[in-house]
Amino acid sequence: MERAWHASYPPGMPTQIDPDAFASVNDLMEDAFARHGRRDFARCLGHTMRYDMLDRLSRAFAGWLRRRGVLPGARVAVMLPNLSSFPVTVVGALRAGCTIVTINPLYTPRELQHQLADSGAEAIVVLENFAGTLAQVIGQTAVRHVVVATSGDLLGFPRGALVNHVVRRVKRLVPAYDLPGAVPLGRALGEGRHHPWTPVARAPGDVAFLQYTGGTTGVSKGAMLTHRNVVAAVMQASAAIDAGLAWRGVTVPQLHVIAALPLYHIYGLTGCLLIGMHRGNLLTLIPNPRDIPALVKALSERPFHMFPGLNTLFVALMNDEKFRALDLSSLLFTQAGGMATMPAVAERWQKMTGCAIAEGWGMSETAAIGTNTPVGETVHTGSIGVPLPSIDLVVRDDDNRDVPVGTPGELCIRGPNVTPGYYNRPDETARALTPDGYFRTGDIGTMDARGFFRIVDRKKDMILVSGFNVFPTEIEAVVSAHPQVLECAAVGVPDPGSGEAVRLYVVARDPALTEQQVHDWCRERLTGYKRPSSIVFATELPKTPVGKVLRRALRDTGTSAPAAAPPARP
Repeated sequence: MERAWHASYPPGMPTQIDPDAFASVNDLMEDAFARHGRRDFARCLGHTMRYDMLDRLSRAFAGWLRRRGVLPGARVAVMLPNLSSFPVTVVGALRAGCTIVTINPLYTPRELQHQLADSGAEAIVVLENFAGTLAQVIGQTAVRHVVVATSGDLLGFPRGALVNHVVRRVKRLVPAYDLPGAVPLGRALGEGRHHPWTPVARAPGDVAFLQYTGGTTGVSKGAMLTHRNVVAAVMQASAAIDAGLAWRGVTVPQLHVIAALPLYHIYGLTGCLLIGMHRGNLLTLIPNPRDIPALVKALSERPFHMFPGLNTLFVALMNDEKFRALDLSSLLFTQAGGMATMPAVAERWQKMTGCAIAEGWGMSETAAIGTNTPVGETVHTGSIGVPLPSIDLVVRDDDNRDVPVGTPGELCIRGPNVTPGYYNRPDETARALTPDGYFRTGDIGTMDARGFFRIVDRKKDMILVSGFNVFPTEIEAVVSAHPQVLECAAVGVPDPGSGEAVRLYVVARDPALTEQQVHDWCRERLTGYKRPSSIVFATELPKTPVGKVLRRALRDTGTSAPAAAPPARP
């Protein structure tokens, strides 16, 4: 096939990478420890961890898993924010030969139960703040081993004790929970240090991560990312970084990356942690990126070179007076992804920081890697850039035929970073993959003559809230279970802060139902970004002749559903 985008690559950018440069993610990590052992690896809450410390602690966690009888191939769930315990336990479980299941710590019991049960996870590491959620559902899962981490773990004394005191006693962020047999992370690491353990060899086709993502059915499913997928993604992104540094003519002994993106999300996992380990980067881990004052304080502590983020985060920072006063002359790369960056935001960021935003596109199913703006393109156009090395991207119609340049169609991607399918979902896998090995993304886009791609619509009804996929059928299933709701429909509406927000149309069974009651119902059952920001009561919903709700009609006209009288207040 013709790959017009290769002509847009900067000098020194390879058209192909070697996805077999390392046989597994484990081999990639061992190489990183050998080359970067005495470098600083991560800074978190004022404490710095070196690569050799990560090496020792992750070995200890691998030893503990082996001691508990967790065998290679077992699924280990990690339900942590961006704390030092995240890389220690993820790297440790990988070294033990396990498959990692990353989990959003803010999940509700319903969401957590599904992901644990579907993955068959038999061990989990959870922050104590969220252990109460796990306690509610653990009996309906296969989890046999629980490790409870604290915010102060691995920070040393007295810093760790002080952090735990503030979290537990001052801010009261740790609700009571009951998890019999749970082991504190510190004890697990202590026991693991003394347990004989040898590295576990993993094959390129073994599954390294199960990254859960939604679907048109509303049922979250695990995209299998093999060791080869992940190694390829790291090599693809690293090639782009090398080309960017060469184009700028700069040499940086160690890139300092701000890891404000949640590491449990594929964007942060690949873009910050895995690429960072391979390159020997220094990461500043931001446990709560919504705490803008704390984030700005972390940014002020030392010069940084790379800031991966998304539109909402850029906006929040630029609106902060102390951020605007920072010296950002060291910033070399600003990477955007997860959601579209608004042109006005990109223009303002470049003017304020002196660094252009590079727009990227990828998915959980592609290990976050797909396209990116090549260096040298300093004007934001709304394009998602060009495919990275060893990636083929085509635009196809519903009959799986390539469409002419400039014609909208579904983006289909092929490359060594693309998932082989969904865990225990052969039907979903068959629907997603074409006979010639392309993955159907569900995004509608175009390609221009230079090989630059642009997203113009979504084939699926997915709603993208601050970079997170929200699927209407999941919300509808939850709200429809309310005894006072007859039917409902969820759609995405533009939102200046989050890109899109969820609007819920409700046909009430009981006229006494109120907006507040619906909000309360959702708050108990849905993670924050999935909850409706607005609720519209209607007498009926627009439907096809066979009774399918026309979500597009609701999106296109905003309020095409006949409005109901204001609901009665209790």
